Amino acid sequence: MRIGLTGGIGSGKSTVARALVARGGALLVDTDAISRALTLPGGGAMPAIQAKFGAAFVTADGSLDRAAMRALAFQDPAARLALEAILHPMIGDETARQAALAAPGQRIVFDVPLLVESGRWRRQVDRVIVVDCRETTQVDRVIARSGLTADAVRAILAQQATRTQRRAAADAVIYNDGITLDRLQDEVDALLRSPLF
Repeated sequence: MRIGLTGGIGSGKSTVARALVARGGALLVDTDAISRALTLPGGGAMPAIQAKFGAAFVTADGSLDRAAMRALAFQDPAARLALEAILHPMIGDETARQAALAAPGQRIVFDVPLLVESGRWRRQVDRVIVVDCRETTQVDRVIARSGLTADAVRAILAQQATRTQRRAAADAVIYNDGITLDRLQDEVDALLRSPLF
């Protein structure tokens, strides 16, 4: 079974992904991790990114200057589309390569932050799990882990699908707000035992 896992920034999606691997034996394909690897020093996307956007978007160690690119992408939709045109085919190729490593009968979990926004991912998976929480919780969590300002986090949220849009695309929702890690893992266990999965 191919499971799409998504949720807004700070929702706890990565924690749920780890639980699906540890408790459900799933193979995880993390598209965000693939994207990051492509933009590290020596990453496959860096030559094309430097050629398109210039050295101002490359750090001294040869990786993508994420802060500079984030600022540009928020201000200039054409720049965001140009970056996606470089990254998405490479991410797609690596996603397919990793998914092919699944054992027969093993669940594959595709961790896709922008699953709902992409439009195409829903057709590529059998089920969609959405990790959901209040927007205020998202803001607090992201500030705590990243040091971004509340306004910066809200700007990121504004670029993502709304909670309502994500929930409408879901076959199952895990509400990760005000619960312990143990309770969250119990929610994952219950989901894996359900007839849907």
